[in-house]
Amino acid sequence: MPATLADLGMPLVPWAAVSVVLPLTAALVAALLGRHAHHLAVPMALAGIAVAALAILDVVRHGVIETTIGGWTPPLGIALRLDGLGSAFLAVIALVGAGVTLFARAGFGPDAEGRETRRGYAFWPLVFCTIGGLAAIAVAGDLFNLYVGLELLTVTAVALVALDGKPAALAAAMRYLLFALLGSLLYLLGAAILYVAHGTLDIRLLSRSADPETATLAAVVLMTAGLMAKAALFPLHGWLPPAHGSAPAPASALLSALVVKAPFIIMLRLWFEVAPEIATSVVAQGLGALGAAGILVGSLLALRQHRLKLVIAYSTVAQLGYLMLVFPLAGGSGEQQPWSAGAWTGVVFHALSHALAKGAMFIAAGAMAEAIGDDRMDRLDGVGQHLPIAAFAFGLAAVSLMGLPPSGGFTGKYLLLTSAFASGQWWWAVVMIGGGLLAAGYLFRPLSRLLAKREQPGALLAVTRWRQAIALGLAMLSVLLGLLSLGPYELLQIGRPGSAVEGLSS
Repeated sequence: MPATLADLGMPLVPWAAVSVVLPLTAALVAALLGRHAHHLAVPMALAGIAVAALAILDVVRHGVIETTIGGWTPPLGIALRLDGLGSAFLAVIALVGAGVTLFARAGFGPDAEGRETRRGYAFWPLVFCTIGGLAAIAVAGDLFNLYVGLELLTVTAVALVALDGKPAALAAAMRYLLFALLGSLLYLLGAAILYVAHGTLDIRLLSRSADPETATLAAVVLMTAGLMAKAALFPLHGWLPPAHGSAPAPASALLSALVVKAPFIIMLRLWFEVAPEIATSVVAQGLGALGAAGILVGSLLALRQHRLKLVIAYSTVAQLGYLMLVFPLAGGSGEQQPWSAGAWTGVVFHALSHALAKGAMFIAAGAMAEAIGDDRMDRLDGVGQHLPIAAFAFGLAAVSLMGLPPSGGFTGKYLLLTSAFASGQWWWAVVMIGGGLLAAGYLFRPLSRLLAKREQPGALLAVTRWRQAIALGLAMLSVLLGLLSLGPYELLQIGRPGSAVEGLSS
């Protein structure tokens, strides 16, 4: 990182705590403001980005930062830890959160007569609580507070899915709730086993005491199953497409971009920081196989969808599968390559770029649905002429999802591919290349319709250019993440676990 960034002389403020408290306070204020709550969107967007930027600067300057709540150190007290991984996710949370809230201002304010609406009153506190829960997971230093963050996400995300109150949305929310509760039960049971066995849930303390014994193995397996249910990782993905397809577009952007990534961050902490020794080769290959199945099944199902939001939702199932490839590929970078921890860093790059691209896609889809009245694929013909900025944003986000250069998606998949070849595990490279071709197939369908000549009767409703530009901004960031990848790469190495370089069970 350039020395100029480290020489700014920033005071050591507990940005980890600020990043959690700020959106939760905004949620309370939004509930009090009622029909005026949408006015919080602009100041909260600016404040969230500023806090994330200052948190990154502090991490660059000071390295991993630990903040104890009330001065009590673990295991008695609670510690928040800000490292490269956590601060990078704080930045993406702030950027996608800003895009979602700014786009939602027009749809979740008072009605035409200035009266408060049920959707508007519920949306803003729920969105700010969701952002607060995501930030808590990015900076939490112990497994119980990660659980608290997960539960906050569950409550608010399920409510966002059900926000429209339609029968399909309510059914999708109920299915989501059942999967999430199952995931919570499994995670909590595993955490309880770890606490009984080791007397602490602090990640740093557990990394020193957790041995590859039966209790630790059982706990990590239970927690992993629970987290997979919450992250919609194959084969526990059944709740995601109807939930993300039924939620309002801004909520779908938040859920698909960020909420499903939070459980995976915990999986990275759990396997690479708490207990890297318990993963055998069979376990790592098995988790990778589930990811490969998710890539193929999600992609094939995306090809069959006739609604734009469902294409994007099944794409999320497929793209989440790449995250699981970190387990067999970690440690396989090869000594001759100029980077270390290629697979671990590549997966994080993929998660960050996917969050930005998927946020852009759902916001663009929301703009298109507002223009034509729904999100049916057969009604998209010629919409690109009416909404050129949204259509361009959709195409740019598709570049990142397909893993084409120079996007952040390309950087992530390139690091994974080189790790696969360097470690001799070529079969994962075949899966990734096949997944990229399938992504091109299911994304070409909406793109070809957007660029087609419109022959259907009926006028399209107007969507302002600045609202379309929000999607374009997020899509451009997903590409810039690849063009300017050196800085994010160096940031992610701050506080990186040793097992990210050496691999699991090495």
